[in-house]
Amino acid sequence: MADASSDEANDIEKLYEYGERLNEAKDKSQHVGDYESILTTAKSSSVKARQLAAQLIPRFFKFFPSLSIAAVDAHLDLCEAEELGIRVQAIRGLPLFCKDTPENLSKIVDILAQLLTAEENVERDAVHKALLSLLRQDVKASLTALFKHIESIDEQMTDENLRERTLIFIRDKVFPIKNELLKPLEQMERHITDLIKKSLQDVTGAEFKMFMDFLKSLNIFGEKAPKERVQELIEIIEGQADLDAQFNVEDGDHIDRLISCLYMAIPFFERGASNSKFLNYLNKHIFPVFDKLPEDRKLDLLKNIAESSPYTAPQDSRLVLPSVVQLLKKYMPRRKSGEEMNFTYVECLLYTFTNLARKAPNATNSLCGYKIVTGQPSDRLGEDFSDCYKDFTERLKCVEELARATIKKLTQGLAEHNKEIAAAKTDEEKAKIKNQKQNATAGMRTCNNIFVMTQPLHSKSPTFIVDKKINLSWKEIPKSAAPSTANAAGAKRSIGAVNNSGNMGLKKGRGAGNPNQLVNRAFDGLGYGGGHGGGGRGRGRGWGLRGRGRGYH
Repeated sequence: MADASSDEANDIEKLYEYGERLNEAKDKSQHVGDYESILTTAKSSSVKARQLAAQLIPRFFKFFPSLSIAAVDAHLDLCEAEELGIRVQAIRGLPLFCKDTPENLSKIVDILAQLLTAEENVERDAVHKALLSLLRQDVKASLTALFKHIESIDEQMTDENLRERTLIFIRDKVFPIKNELLKPLEQMERHITDLIKKSLQDVTGAEFKMFMDFLKSLNIFGEKAPKERVQELIEIIEGQADLDAQFNVEDGDHIDRLISCLYMAIPFFERGASNSKFLNYLNKHIFPVFDKLPEDRKLDLLKNIAESSPYTAPQDSRLVLPSVVQLLKKYMPRRKSGEEMNFTYVECLLYTFTNLARKAPNATNSLCGYKIVTGQPSDRLGEDFSDCYKDFTERLKCVEELARATIKKLTQGLAEHNKEIAAAKTDEEKAKIKNQKQNATAGMRTCNNIFVMTQPLHSKSPTFIVDKKINLSWKEIPKSAAPSTANAAGAKRSIGAVNNSGNMGLKKGRGAGNPNQLVNRAFDGLGYGGGHGGGGRGRGRGWGLRGRGRGYH
């Protein structure tokens, strides 16, 4: 024991001696033997000696370029030591290998990225601080090296944990201080945009949302960004949605991604980007097989189409209207038959129809039998479409009758729920009744929206107006909106919606557990009510994690 203690003290004393000579020497390159001795002593059995070596190796690294490979290898051994204290000290020293030799920065960032898989918090914290130090030294080179662990690479070099930890580091440590790191701003924002684009070949829905949220936060894509920049974001989303791929109705993953990406694109449509490619894909591939789609995905798709419809160009509106009218007739019965009607489907399709018809009104002449004059040959006013008009208006009347009957039942149910709440004895009972009341209220919102949209459509030459009265039933009620008090059924109404929750990984606020499920449950058991929908948002791609092998050379 005494010999071991003596050897440890001797190693530490020698290291101090080597370090002092190198500190005092004007021409440190003449003391190559001292630096070689430090590298040798780094293999000592003494923990304290190896911790001291971990400080000295990077401190004098730049003076001995001929020993650079040996120095880094020795230091990496310290980074992998069994003792936590040695590892942490060695990790803290890694940025010093780049301080005066910036050509080493990418390699050191690569090494640090691989150390992100450390399980000890203090060790991982040291890695984070070291990486941030290098990002501040050269953000472009550091980000490029980091993103290599995220991009899809050879399957034989994968390390799922490494890729995930790198993503977490970028999300939690880099994104929050982007204004500090990304300088010069526009140049570096463009660089990180290019890096993100390369990383989107194999991402989950959550990862894609994370990257899109980051891109949206960049100044080059901010609220004042020109239209072409906003369109660039849409093109990224279109690529993730695989809009150039042939559609297979049995490919659930593609359906989920398509629905999720369309939802994510809606805010950019509002900013002037084109929804043409999405709509053309839907019209060509999805509408023809709509009946074959999974039941739990149809409603999400229709909601997204409805929300994006106000931003459709006239030429696209004319193209898509026939498919929308065909679907609308499918879900609006011509007469009461005892079959259920999905009110939320009808709400979505009526809203979409009205928005598209507003952009291409004379297209409805041949589709619905209207007589709208625009002076164009496409008016087709010389042809007889009276049967179409009769059919369409009969469906409108039937839907209104069904909605009126449903509102009456829901209103009666609300009165009963109020009595039940007053009589409830436990919090559990009260919560259950309040949930039923919420379902009924949501159902009434859907029915009221249908009334508002159908009433103008009875005219031979209707004006297609979707004004502020229409607040889609799954969207939040604007704070400034006051409830309306009149409807076709004579009951009080509140045109608005409860907010959604859950978005299959791509967007919180939609999908499973959304209010339209509440609406449909409110319709359960009612004549012609119901139809089930909802379900979660698209899962996106599976975790295709990618990593890289260790090594400095």
